[in-house]
Amino acid sequence: MQRIDPRAPRLGAAITSLLAMIGFVLTQLNQAVGLAILSLLTALFAWSLMSAKTHPYALLFRLIRPRLAKPEFLEDPRPPRFAQQVGLSVSVLGLLISVVDPLIGTLFGLGLVFIASALNAYFDFCLGCVIYLRIKRLQRVLVQ
Repeated sequence: MQRIDPRAPRLGAAITSLLAMIGFVLTQLNQAVGLAILSLLTALFAWSLMSAKTHPYALLFRLIRPRLAKPEFLEDPRPPRFAQQVGLSVSVLGLLISVVDPLIGTLFGLGLVFIASALNAYFDFCLGCVIYLRIKRLQRVLVQ
């Protein structure tokens, strides 16, 4: 299994958190703009799961990577991939809630995406990765 530079998902999380925060603020001024940003983030989560190598964040990291020192370690790509699946699920849930109540659904989706991506980007705490590891630990316990 090919391991990944852990700074790549953190860059993506930083961009995602900025987009989510901007969307959250703009939703309160214009719900349609916030909903468009939530839709964009949903599409970006889906794109990362379908073709991570062609994702815009990956392309940006490839431009930045030569200017950085070698990473201290490389990580398993499965937990960050699972975190992307969680992000996709949360953003889709926000869009579904938006069908009933556009303001609540958009704020819900953008708020949760912001919290999770900000934790990853700024505090190096990947919530989706922790969930992934807890599920794996639970699977091992159940198998025994």
